[in-house]
Amino acid sequence: MASLIHHRQPKVKNKTPAPIQITAEYIIGGARQLHDSEFRPQPTQKITDSTELSDYRFSKRKHYEDSIRRGNKNNTSVWIQYAQWEEESKDLRRARSVFERALEIHSRDHTVWLKYAELEMRNKCLHHARNVFERAVTQLPRVDQLWYKYVHMEEMLGNMAGARQIFERWIMDQGCQPNSNPSGFQAHLSYIMFEIRYNEIVRARNLFSRFVECYPSVSSVYIKFAKFEVKNGEIDKARSVYENAVEKLGDDGEESAELFAAFAEFEESCKEIERARCVYKYGLDRIPNGRAEDLCKKFVAFEKKYGDREGIEDAVVGKRRVQYEEEVKKNPCNYDSWFDYIRLEESGGKKERVREVYERAVANVPPAEEKRYWQRYICIWINYALYEELDAQDMDRARQVYKECLKLIPHKKFSFGKIWLMAAEFEIRQMNLAAARKILGNAIEVAPKDKIFKKYIEIELQLGNMDRCRALYAKYLDWAPGNCYAWIKFAEFEMSLGETERTRAIFELATEQHHLDMPELLWKAYIDFEITEREYANARALYEKLLIRTTHYKVWESYAKFEAFTPIEEGDEVDGEEGNENLLEQKKQCLGKAREVFERALHYYRENAPEQKEERAMLLEEWLNVERKFGRIGDTSLVEKKLARKIKKRKEISSEEGPTAYEEFYEYIFPEDTSVPNFKILEAAYNWKKQKMDSCED
Repeated sequence: MASLIHHRQPKVKNKTPAPIQITAEYIIGGARQLHDSEFRPQPTQKITDSTELSDYRFSKRKHYEDSIRRGNKNNTSVWIQYAQWEEESKDLRRARSVFERALEIHSRDHTVWLKYAELEMRNKCLHHARNVFERAVTQLPRVDQLWYKYVHMEEMLGNMAGARQIFERWIMDQGCQPNSNPSGFQAHLSYIMFEIRYNEIVRARNLFSRFVECYPSVSSVYIKFAKFEVKNGEIDKARSVYENAVEKLGDDGEESAELFAAFAEFEESCKEIERARCVYKYGLDRIPNGRAEDLCKKFVAFEKKYGDREGIEDAVVGKRRVQYEEEVKKNPCNYDSWFDYIRLEESGGKKERVREVYERAVANVPPAEEKRYWQRYICIWINYALYEELDAQDMDRARQVYKECLKLIPHKKFSFGKIWLMAAEFEIRQMNLAAARKILGNAIEVAPKDKIFKKYIEIELQLGNMDRCRALYAKYLDWAPGNCYAWIKFAEFEMSLGETERTRAIFELATEQHHLDMPELLWKAYIDFEITEREYANARALYEKLLIRTTHYKVWESYAKFEAFTPIEEGDEVDGEEGNENLLEQKKQCLGKAREVFERALHYYRENAPEQKEERAMLLEEWLNVERKFGRIGDTSLVEKKLARKIKKRKEISSEEGPTAYEEFYEYIFPEDTSVPNFKILEAAYNWKKQKMDSCED
């Protein structure tokens, strides 16, 4: 039996590794690389001529068309980008064509319609924009954004009649079914807000009447109507609106609860306490208990407010007061809890309790003398002073609060300019100008700040005290000698008084400072001042002085433009042909001076800063523009033969593993730099040929 059993040898699998291993990391890495290659931002391309521009537009257009053909036609963003690119290319006809093709597929997408209309509006094609909006609201009448944009366009154009027609169409299209179509509700409300913006009270009232007739079961409509009448001072009409709403809604659950609460609050605001109490009771009788929870809470709050005041205050405020006491005991420096506690006491209206809490709060000085820990604490002092001034009407106590706060702050380490300014402004409101000046003077001595100097100078300037303003500016500049803003404002102040010599002296002192925060603004203001005073020689001297300090190409450019376009100082105007000849001669002189400045600048960059080729090229371009502006007097050939040739190059970016990528850059080649070596080569060749001919003759 055992001999009949067939013993089959087991087959061994080939477990040698495959020559190419594909792992999950390999697949994910390839997908990421493909994604990055598709969506990596392309480098900016600079176009130099019309042929390259047409080629670029053709390739870009082909890219979009291929993207749409590859299956992106259902992606609206591709169509929108395509159309916007055509608009940027100044081809409005093609942009419209792209949008029309997109609407054949995405006519139900309101985003395409909006972008289409925005394109027409940007290009001031108002009739086209109206046409687009008309088609859009016809196909998508339930999209509110289309109606909003349409109305907004007409409103911006000042076409109020057209905007009203659109609103009427919007309301008619939406109907009066708030549950199935909330868009109609918003259409009415937007129309009303439109009329209110333009103070059309009668129109708005008529629209509100239509509104409540169209939505008789919505309490918020009546509430808005009543608030509108209250805002316009029609108390009786507002009460009539509420009464009509109560009759129509009755006991309609949550809607009625909101209506009764608003009605009662209205009567309370009108000081009709008994009417408000009757409204609360009437509402609670009509509405089931399960639906009147909020109304009950408001009624309790109302009774606590206007009932037995002492007992109700102890019952309601006492519980919250205990909570706040526990919080401030756990962390006395938790100033947010103190703020909540103070607001609770202020709502009670008892001055003694409010002052007690304020005094306890400000007694908790921050333990660390760092400004970030004091910021919230100082806000309590500010609120304390404002409470005494505005609510308690105790001016002496408010003044004392400011004094105590200023004594407490460690001004040698940090200070708060806002406290100084608020204390000074408080004294000004009390007509105590001497005290305000004393506070601001102490602030300048103890803790000088920019905003304190500015406010003090502003106050004295409004009072017409010019000598005090000068003294303050002097202190300001002693404290911050490198503040160019202060120097410029001081000079402008003297200039406004017609003190030309003083202004010039201030500018001179400013330019002599070694450390300035914004010297370019200061020098510009000084030069503009001299030009305004028609002291062109002084302005020219300033440019020369500035070039000693800096040789920035902007300075050369400004100097050259000054020489080119500055009128001649002396000489009377002469009419007729002689006057024209004089004017022409003056223009030639100006252009000649400008050319000298440009030549100096180019010589400087060529000899002293050869690496700044881009600045040199920009100066040549600006020189060319100046020559063109002078018309037939200018000679562009002088500049064109010096213009640089722009060549794109690239260099390897190396790392430890070797070259990894290439970086593109531009190099400028100037004819002046290449002409000298070529001339030397030709001269050497000529000498060699001459020597050879002489040797042959011998």
